[in-house]
Amino acid sequence: MFPMIPTKFGSDRSRQLFLILALPILVMVILRIANALYPRPKTLGAQAGRLAPCTDRPNCVCSQNDDSEHSIEPLHFKETREDARRRLIEVLSELPRARIVTQQPDYLHVECGSLVFGFVDDVEFQFRDDESLIHVRSASRIGYSDLGVNRKRVELIRDRLGW
Repeated sequence: MFPMIPTKFGSDRSRQLFLILALPILVMVILRIANALYPRPKTLGAQAGRLAPCTDRPNCVCSQNDDSEHSIEPLHFKETREDARRRLIEVLSELPRARIVTQQPDYLHVECGSLVFGFVDDVEFQFRDDESLIHVRSASRIGYSDLGVNRKRVELIRDRLGW
């Protein structure tokens, strides 16, 4: 006449299913909180004409670093600086989960979020007046290794620019 109310939390199978579903959600919530605890770095932007150097962690590349682990080629362009800047903004706007945060005549800052956990990487571009190149720095805000994501991102941007 009345439905049975279980006295304990289901079978072993339902507990396993609950853990399988709840654990990834819990991990994502924790990582989102961790991302919130790591705000935008104060070292962003050009200081004395240079982007900030990479730290000793392997989660950063910068065209102004000299060591092989962190060094990457700057972006070389042949058109005018204004055309190169316009083209770069086009490419950046097509990247998934990328948001242009700062636009100045000689500097761009973009925040890129990872697909699953939403980790934020800061990507900076510095246009030099005296050269036909754009210095670039891409660094993770949190964690030790990025498994090469920042280097791959810069190379993807380079490929899409076609320079």
